[in-house]
Amino acid sequence: MSETNPAAAEAAPHRYTAALAAEIEARWQDFWDADGTYAAPNPKGDLAGDAELAARPKKFIMDMFPYPSGAGLHVGHPLGYIATDVFARFQRMTGHNVLHTLGFDAFGLPAEQYAVQTGTHPRASTESNMENMKSQLRRLGLGHDKRRSFATIDPDYYKWTQWIFLQIFNSWYDDEAERARPISELIERFESGERGVPGGRSWSELTEAERADVLGGYRLAYASDAPVNWCPGLGTVLANEEVTADGRSERGNFPVFKAKLRQWNMRITAYADRLLDDLDALDWPEAIKLQQRNWIGRSEGARVDFPIDGEDITVFTTRPDTLFGATYMVLAPEHPLVEKFTPGTWPEGTHDVWTGGHATPAEAVAAYRAQAASKSDVERQAEAKDKTGVFIGSYATNPVNGERVPVFIADYVLMGYGTGAIMAVPAGDQRDFEFARAFELPIRCIVEPTDGRGTDTATWENAFSSYDAKIIGSSNDQVSLDGLGVAEAKTRIIDWLERGGHGEGTVNFRLRDWLFSRQRYWGEPFPIVYDEDGTAHALPESMLPLELPEVEDYSPRTFDPDDADTQPETPLSRNEDWVNVTLDLGDGRGPRRYRRETNTMPNWAGSCWYELRYLDPHNGGKLVDPEIERYWMGPREGMPHGGVDLYVGGAEHAVLHLLYARFWSKVLFDLGHVSSAEPFHKLFNQGMIQAYVYRDSRGIAVPAAEVEERDGGYWYQGEKVSRLLGKMGKSLKNAVTPDEICAEYGADTLRLYEMAMGPLDVSRPWDTRAVVGQFRLLQRLWRNIVDEATGEVTVVDTEEVDEDTLRALHKAIDGVRGDLEGMRFNTAIAKVTELNNHLTKRAGALPRPVAEALVLLVAPLAPHIAEELWRKLGHTDSVVHRDFPVADPAYVVDETVTCVVQIKGKVKARLEVSPGISEDELEKTALADEKVVTALDGAGIRKVIVRAPKLVNIVPA
Repeated sequence: MSETNPAAAEAAPHRYTAALAAEIEARWQDFWDADGTYAAPNPKGDLAGDAELAARPKKFIMDMFPYPSGAGLHVGHPLGYIATDVFARFQRMTGHNVLHTLGFDAFGLPAEQYAVQTGTHPRASTESNMENMKSQLRRLGLGHDKRRSFATIDPDYYKWTQWIFLQIFNSWYDDEAERARPISELIERFESGERGVPGGRSWSELTEAERADVLGGYRLAYASDAPVNWCPGLGTVLANEEVTADGRSERGNFPVFKAKLRQWNMRITAYADRLLDDLDALDWPEAIKLQQRNWIGRSEGARVDFPIDGEDITVFTTRPDTLFGATYMVLAPEHPLVEKFTPGTWPEGTHDVWTGGHATPAEAVAAYRAQAASKSDVERQAEAKDKTGVFIGSYATNPVNGERVPVFIADYVLMGYGTGAIMAVPAGDQRDFEFARAFELPIRCIVEPTDGRGTDTATWENAFSSYDAKIIGSSNDQVSLDGLGVAEAKTRIIDWLERGGHGEGTVNFRLRDWLFSRQRYWGEPFPIVYDEDGTAHALPESMLPLELPEVEDYSPRTFDPDDADTQPETPLSRNEDWVNVTLDLGDGRGPRRYRRETNTMPNWAGSCWYELRYLDPHNGGKLVDPEIERYWMGPREGMPHGGVDLYVGGAEHAVLHLLYARFWSKVLFDLGHVSSAEPFHKLFNQGMIQAYVYRDSRGIAVPAAEVEERDGGYWYQGEKVSRLLGKMGKSLKNAVTPDEICAEYGADTLRLYEMAMGPLDVSRPWDTRAVVGQFRLLQRLWRNIVDEATGEVTVVDTEEVDEDTLRALHKAIDGVRGDLEGMRFNTAIAKVTELNNHLTKRAGALPRPVAEALVLLVAPLAPHIAEELWRKLGHTDSVVHRDFPVADPAYVVDETVTCVVQIKGKVKARLEVSPGISEDELEKTALADEKVVTALDGAGIRKVIVRAPKLVNIVPA
């Protein structure tokens, strides 16, 4: 327990206790709020009349958006928030104008799931959760500029989320200029004939609906009928990134199926190259960059057209040099051409093994599609030996040799990669090899094996692929690849394909367009309406924000989780008065009847741009003032794309939030709305605070606080339980709340403990018993300055300080400054502890310069006690904007260092020498040392190796 016993409390009434800490902390939190201590001035107005403040370098520090959970915070949640707060405080004390605030990512599934369970409106539960979380965070003493805080559910905020959506909707990507441009410029090109209209007709010949369809093929935000991840259990579709590896929803763990629905998409694929290339200039962990590179998945190869019934099936391959070995084709079951090329009857000579036992191709295809829809993409890609598929009843033509190759559908081919179709080269791909064996298809060797197996594929047990082998059996009367290496063969065949109009060299990406629709209530409404022809129209800016209407039943309609054939029903569709409206969109047509979009945006929408709103949160007329955005986020030396100076959060958002936010930032940059092409310049991923999970014989978690440790085991209510280190959470019954620790020891102690547990980027186990160590550090700090009996300050007003103390102080200042700058908070605390211990053992009261420097050193880490001690030391200003101490170099360098003297590799003496001693002087000193002379015992010396100032190695003759 942190409290003293009654006798001790009576003897030391002014001791630093949990009760005193609570009183100090509440008082200073009130002061900071009333004083506006953490208000960050903007370049317009605030800085205009303050030359000194305007000259300061800026620092924009951010945490990843928190979601206001109903469970509140446990001690693992504030780890990153405390870290950014310590860093922000240090930056203020080193002369920076610091912007540090925190809002709430408040739309999304959790509130709706809670609403379904309890009947509570999502807004009511979300706002209640936010108030609870704000209270918990305030108690930690976080130095946020509260004027800039907001929630994504505020209409004044999501007005601009909707506005950004419309900028994206009204834009297209100009491949020649390599940037987004207004869709109006594309229309002008179509109208003038500068750009041909797809299909060959002129723009004037097209109907309004036809023009809308053409523009939909270019818009960066577009609606399409496409295969999506349909989750009946949640009543909504999910983005690929929201589906787990085993084909279930990340939220709720429900089964996910493939279904074709009309959905909004973001054409993020247009930015694939830039998203990939611009990673190089970002100061991000390499692991996160690698995840994004892999997710974007750039690969070079060729597009090849296989003719079929007067049309083409197009494939993408990274190995066009193996085209002569393609003996069949495979389409993804969802491929749009499957139905078109599925005839009514089986062709003559169809193998029985190809039909799946079905009477017609249509029956075979329908049955197989149903089977494939029940599997996740990961399951379909699994390296299962038993390959499944079915012949669709048609043949395509291999362009290099004119051979007819059968076309199959199989679940190991996905629409999400390439074109959703492959040319199967069973000799060079293991999955194709296994499929060919299962369906009795030809396997043709086209790469000379280098492992001694020979070219007779009938004897092969597996496929053979190599970039070092020579091409064989690959020639026609126009081109020959025989004898060539892979690189040269690829170049030659691509040239042949392009000359003959059979394909072209191209680049492919794994990245797919971002599915942007949700069939939910609790999200931003789309600012889109549809006319009677189904054409989408954007609402004018004057009609924003389009607010969420009230609905009688705001919960989504959920279905049997295992029923893949259900269709979504959106909550918004139930409010007929809101859905069907008469509007004048200002396009010169007057009032017309429209139907609103009844999907809502995903929860990622609000977090794609929130860094910008922090800059200018009350601007009702603009997304952000350009001058303010340029000041806080514009490009500068070392930051060619601009962005937030430091962004701290978990690594789990590598290919969700971070990729989406980068995309939105680039579109806004292209359109001239911002100067920063990247949202976050420096990214830091904090580790996780873990906790022990205790489980009984059934595997059920039991309350960790009630587990006893005895006899080398762990016991709960008389039963032995297992212990395993894992996550902390309410469901695991091992959560510890910050409120508990603050009540027991105070917020400053919690802050110190979390920062002292280990390096910030490493996961570490929580141990409540160890928290008391940081509490005792603060008690010793308090005693070094305040008399526990009287409450009076004990420092002496003198500038004279003994040299030992000066050296200890300035070494600590130098070390702590470097550690805080490098976010090595655990080692900074260790240095403060070492200094404080030195001062505790030192005789006499502390000189004022030492006491004040000590308080300033502690201020970023434990701000409440630092403010209190600073005030007790007679100051009327806050430590928040005081200068951080600067070390005197003369006291940082050791007065002496220990030099080890070795003879035959064994230590014979230790010498205290000057750090600047020369090698010659050190050699003479070592050889003259009495212990060295005794050890040599008159022996001659063959060699002396000197590494001043720490080592002398003597080799006797």
